[in-house]
Amino acid sequence: MAVWALGINHNTAPLDMRGRFAFAMDQIAPHLDGLRQSMDRPPEAAIVSTCNRTEIYCAGDESDLERTLAWLAKSGGVSATELRSHTYQMEDGHAARHAFRVASGLDSMVLGEPQILGQLKDAVRAADAAGALGTTLSQLFQRSFAVAKEVRTSTEIGAHSISMAAAAVRLSSQLFEDLSRIKVLFVGAGDMIELCATHFAAKTPKTIAIANRTLERGEKLASRFGGEVMRLADLPDRLHEFDAVISCTASTLPIIGLGAVERALKKRRHRPMFMVDLAVPRDIEPEVKALEDVYLYTVDDLAGVVQTAQASRQAAVAQAEAIVDAGVQSFMHWVDQRSAVPLIQQLNAQADAWRTAELARARKMLAKGDDVDAVLEALSKGLTQKMLHGAMAELHAGEAAARERASSAIQHFFLRKER
Repeated sequence: MAVWALGINHNTAPLDMRGRFAFAMDQIAPHLDGLRQSMDRPPEAAIVSTCNRTEIYCAGDESDLERTLAWLAKSGGVSATELRSHTYQMEDGHAARHAFRVASGLDSMVLGEPQILGQLKDAVRAADAAGALGTTLSQLFQRSFAVAKEVRTSTEIGAHSISMAAAAVRLSSQLFEDLSRIKVLFVGAGDMIELCATHFAAKTPKTIAIANRTLERGEKLASRFGGEVMRLADLPDRLHEFDAVISCTASTLPIIGLGAVERALKKRRHRPMFMVDLAVPRDIEPEVKALEDVYLYTVDDLAGVVQTAQASRQAAVAQAEAIVDAGVQSFMHWVDQRSAVPLIQQLNAQADAWRTAELARARKMLAKGDDVDAVLEALSKGLTQKMLHGAMAELHAGEAAARERASSAIQHFFLRKER
C-alpha cells in the first residue's frame, strides 16, 4: 500500500496562487469524486483546504503523484508545469511525517496554532462522508490526531505563539491609540471571524458590527458581543462608518472593491482605515493596498507579526519533532503489516478448510462406531499430512536451486527451536 501527499502552502505559493486552489467545504465531496475518477484505480483520498494551504492525501496500491498534480492543476485553471514549482510532493513515511507535523502545528504560519487540527478533522469527516476515506488514510489521520494531542500536552510548542486574531489586534493598536474609540466591522461569521471578534471585543471597541450573507448566523455572532448585524449588500453604503474592517468569507471573488473603499475614504475625509483580509481567495481587492489612507494586511503580511519568540520555542520544537518521528515509525510499521493481511487471510482460510474436512471425516468414523483413539489418530495424521504436503513436494522438486530455497524456508518456519 502506497501513501502520497501533494500540496501548496504559505511557504511555497503566493496568496493569489493559493486562492485558485481554495475548496469550500460544501464542494469537497464532488472534488474528491473528480480526483478519484481521474485515476485508473480510485485511491483513498482526502482534501485539506485552509487559508494557508491546500493539500491532497491519497492511499492506493501504487503512488500516482503525477495524476494527482494534473487533476489539481486542472481544478485551478493552471498548467501542471506552472503548479509543480509551487508544490511539495511526498510519499509513504515522508507523507505521514508531513501530516503529523501539520496536525501538530509545526508546519503552520503560526507555530503551534491549534486551529489547523480542527480543520484537519473537518477534512477527514468530509472525506468519510464522501466515501473516499479507507482504512489506510483513516489510520494516518487518527494517528496524526494522537500525535498532535501528545505534542500539545507534552511540550510548550504553542505557549508563545501569537494567533492571526491577536496579530490583527496588535497591528490595529499601532495605528489607533485607543481601540475603545474605534468602530470595527467583521465581514463573515465563520470560525476565524469569531476568533477575531473575541480578541477585539476584549479591547471594548466603540462599535462592533457583523456583515454576513445570511443574517441568522450573523445575528448569533453579533449577539455574543453586543454588536449589530448587517447584510453584505449594505456594505458599500456603510463602509465609511468603520475604522477597522476584518474580512474572512468563503467568497470566490472579492466582495470589497477599490471603488467602494475610495468612496468610503472620501466620506471619512481621509481618516485612516485599518483593513485585514484573512480570506483565500481574497475578500478585498489587492489594489486597495495602494491607497494612501488604508492600511491593508493579508494573511501573508501577518507572517512577521506572528513569528515571535522563535528562540524560546526551539527546545519545544525539537521535542515535538521527536514525538512526530515516533508516530511515523509506528504508522509505517502498521502499513508494512497491512501488506501481509491478504496472505494471512488465505492461510487462515486454507487451514480452516483442512480442519473442516478432517472433522467431517472423523465424525463419519465415529458414527460408524470406530474406536475414539483410532479416530483421533487419523484426525491428527490427516491434518499433519495436509499441512506438510506443500513443503514435502518442494523438497522433492527436481531443480537443485529450488530444493535449496525450500530447505532454508522449511527450516526457518518448521524447525525453529522454542525460545
